[in-house]
Amino acid sequence: MKVLFVGGTGFISTAVSRMALEQGIELFHLNRGQRQAPLTGVRHLRADAHQPAEVRQVLGDLHFDAVVDWIAYTAADIERDLELFRGRTDQFVFISSASAYQKPPAWPVISESTPLYNPHWEYSRNKIACEERLLRAYREEDFPVTIVRPSLTYDPNLPIAIGGWGCYTLPDRLLKGRPIIVHGDGSSLWVVTHAEDFARGFLGLLGHTQALGQAFHITSDEVLTWNQIYQTIAQALGVEAKIVHIASDFIARVAPQMYGSLLGDKTWSAVFDNSKIKTFVPGFQARIPFREGVRRTLAWFDADPARKRIDDQVNAEMDRILAAYGR
Repeated sequence: MKVLFVGGTGFISTAVSRMALEQGIELFHLNRGQRQAPLTGVRHLRADAHQPAEVRQVLGDLHFDAVVDWIAYTAADIERDLELFRGRTDQFVFISSASAYQKPPAWPVISESTPLYNPHWEYSRNKIACEERLLRAYREEDFPVTIVRPSLTYDPNLPIAIGGWGCYTLPDRLLKGRPIIVHGDGSSLWVVTHAEDFARGFLGLLGHTQALGQAFHITSDEVLTWNQIYQTIAQALGVEAKIVHIASDFIARVAPQMYGSLLGDKTWSAVFDNSKIKTFVPGFQARIPFREGVRRTLAWFDADPARKRIDDQVNAEMDRILAAYGR
């Protein structure tokens, strides 16, 4: 199978790329080459995905069994992809987001039939617009789209709501005994999914003709509270978490840039029905519990001290929220 990843060097796409190569997939990455994933066997096509003329030049007459765009966020990105990949692929996979599902939820368990509606987060509304445009292309011109909606997927980043993304700031605070913030009372339910588990389900959809015109989420079946997520990270570090619970709307007032991520996503419980992906990819099951996955992530940081980047802005913001709450 010949597959093109637009992007391919992010947290999730790197794990998927690694597993794709192990399965013998002929894998191409289309990107600017500025962030290389350490993967042997990927064929690199260097171009800026936002420059269609560059992309056409490097693609030449290549045709793919599947194209996956990991970096499309707006309807304009989708219009570009439609122009680039009509007639060039047998399947186009759009990476959407589980945050597109109805917020606040009207039903506690999310399935693919849950309405797409998020008045709180522009990121999610843009993903919804992308999905709607692609499904219109599927209906009107038989464009071979499959939609995949990841939820909070990790490796080697830590799947947290507050404390920094892709950095070591939260573990550093925990190790130093500094307080951390958990939104609300920490009892809302959430699902975190290891990227290797996501990859197992995802790769089973590539080349699957019955997946055309369909949407899927791919998550773990392990359900945790936010308190348990942060406490599990602390336990893996061998320390006790000093948690301060602060209401999401208070956090968003002090740090408005967190409004979308909190009120548009992580404030609400999110439990997923994975029946559909298990039907289309028989045998799929998330195998890595969070207590194991977080140890893998921390071991990745420990393997190279240069990875333990502390984001001073994240620390300052957390301290500002804590100070405002203390007042």
